[in-house]
Amino acid sequence: MASGGTTVLVGTTKGAFFITSEADRTGWKITGPHCDGWPINHLAGDPDTGTVWAGGGGEWSGAGVWKTGDGGASWQVTRLTSGQMDDWAANDPDFAKMIGWTGEPLPFGAEFSQIWSMGYFDGVLYAGTKPAKLLTSRDGGDTWEEVKSLSEHPSADSWHPGAAGLVLHTIVADPGDPRKMWLGISAAGVFATEDGGGSWERRNRLSNAEACAGHDHPAAPRDGQTGHCVHNMMRAPGESDLLYQQNHHGVWRSRDGGRSWEDINAGLPSTFGFPIRVHPRDPQTIWTLPLNGDSIGRFPPDAAAAVWRSRDGGETWQDLRDGLPQESCYFTVLRQAMAGDTADPAGIYFGTNSGSVFASTNEGDSWAEIARHLPTILAVEVLETA
Repeated sequence: MASGGTTVLVGTTKGAFFITSEADRTGWKITGPHCDGWPINHLAGDPDTGTVWAGGGGEWSGAGVWKTGDGGASWQVTRLTSGQMDDWAANDPDFAKMIGWTGEPLPFGAEFSQIWSMGYFDGVLYAGTKPAKLLTSRDGGDTWEEVKSLSEHPSADSWHPGAAGLVLHTIVADPGDPRKMWLGISAAGVFATEDGGGSWERRNRLSNAEACAGHDHPAAPRDGQTGHCVHNMMRAPGESDLLYQQNHHGVWRSRDGGRSWEDINAGLPSTFGFPIRVHPRDPQTIWTLPLNGDSIGRFPPDAAAAVWRSRDGGETWQDLRDGLPQESCYFTVLRQAMAGDTADPAGIYFGTNSGSVFASTNEGDSWAEIARHLPTILAVEVLETA
């Protein structure tokens, strides 16, 4: 991991990869796969120390969080739940010896199968799981606790899974007040706390319910709410709690911390997509990557890739295509697979289910492919070190 450089952290179905460059964001180099080839759904990093955490797992391994403090040269895993390998090892001493299995109880038994999201804020590490729970660690990922106030929310019995299951996939914090956080759960919607997780409020209300009525899609807004299948969400920079989300049915903006949401989809080629990204300094600049629809392929409209950018908070949109494939493009970009850096101009990065990573170092005006032929990409994040 380059000191003073940029590292794109990539989670895939076959481990984590690091794509690194010097400060000029050129000459990208790839290392990996890391994490013993586990499926890695999301990563988080500490820019002060360079520590990286990678969360993932599955039916075979159970859920766990990997950690490296030396740029990926060495890793340690904290397993949190059991998987099929534990069943095999319990009944096969030779297999148990081969994998170093001891039979020591795991902290959460078989309560969840995967880590789906990671976040590191104000010295606390957070993880979202499948099925949806929120975990916290105050010792760098060595030990974990469940945030019971979320699991025991009065609405929990009504939470329904999305196509990927009931997953807590997005964790957002206010950098000026770490007691304020927002979560995205598919398909239960947006939840917010202002007391450090002591209590949670469900925030999915439409700002103008009448204008959003009349959709026949099952994930569309109705009953005065946006629709609970939120795909991704970010907080804009600044003191106001300006939020943006890409929902299963449209892009939405909230000027009041999620207490009400307004549709800003007009001008985009579809209502369906997964990621949303906000500029690191300009709260009115956002990027998203629309797909043609949830049931007709989930690839770019007309099979021509474009990232769409707004400079006015979603009032108008511009398609950005320079350097992206414009013919026979059938990839999907998943909910956690778009990220950004804090350089000037800001860099934007996204990964595809076909194994490519595209980067723009001029806020989307042009793009270059910095990696290809990776496994299916599940997540992209950026770590900038001093």
